[in-house]
Amino acid sequence: MQTRTADYLHLHFIVLIWGFTAILGKLLDPLSPLAVVLYRTLLAVIGMGAVLWYGHRNGNPVAPVSSRDRWRLLGVGAIIAVHWMAFFAAARLANVSVCLAGMATSSLWASVLEPLLLRRRVRPVEVLLGAVVMGGLYLIFRFEFDKVGGLLAAILSAMLGALFTIINSQFTHRYEALVISTHEMAGAFLTSVPLVGLYSLIWGQPTDVFLPQSGAQWGWLLLLAWVCTVYAYTAGVRLLRKFSAYLAILTVNLEPVYGILLAVLIFGDTERMTTGFYLGTLVILVAVIGFPFLANKEK
Repeated sequence: MQTRTADYLHLHFIVLIWGFTAILGKLLDPLSPLAVVLYRTLLAVIGMGAVLWYGHRNGNPVAPVSSRDRWRLLGVGAIIAVHWMAFFAAARLANVSVCLAGMATSSLWASVLEPLLLRRRVRPVEVLLGAVVMGGLYLIFRFEFDKVGGLLAAILSAMLGALFTIINSQFTHRYEALVISTHEMAGAFLTSVPLVGLYSLIWGQPTDVFLPQSGAQWGWLLLLAWVCTVYAYTAGVRLLRKFSAYLAILTVNLEPVYGILLAVLIFGDTERMTTGFYLGTLVILVAVIGFPFLANKEK
């Protein structure tokens, strides 16, 4: 019981860190969301590679990854790269609060994707809560129509986040979390490189969009890569051994609560929204929090 409570609290701490990543994305402006992901994944691969090398030197070798799974993990990394790009773009197109509200739809996506990918039956309670989440989104759309672009980008990010979490829940039973994370960050970096090059070639942006221009920007990138990715992402993957993918995604839906509170504290009035926005967000969170009780009743 104590171990499970500690694991659950650990998961909430990781979600708090992930809530802070949207704030970091805004602090890194005007660096392009594509460039943010490029540097984040490059620094994360360096950090994770150093940890693996140190462990190997100290007599802690890890199980090798099969060739087939290596390509699959790199492919998951590509999904993660697009997920993060959409996430940071949402914070720029709208603001941190709208970005995190869109991310609260991840449990809705999980209720659709998990039965398809893991071939389990569709649960009526998940469909019901999905409809409630859609109602909350309608309220947000209705009152924050000028921020639709950012909300749609966040919803896309939530869908991709649910997808790679479900896939990772299968890999965690075969490989160490750090090995999984290192391969996926490498895949995300390799995906980011051509996307940044293509973006630069087509739209032609100034240097400050692609290169950090100050020590503060490098500091935020290091925090994003080594705390929010090397530590938080790897720990999150490891916890998938102890929680189901749906429960993990459900807990991540509390990210808006933590993130919006932090955003209001840091950015002040630029993050204050209409009553309709908070009402819609509350509806989504009620659906999230109510899931365990409804699921037990259904059983």
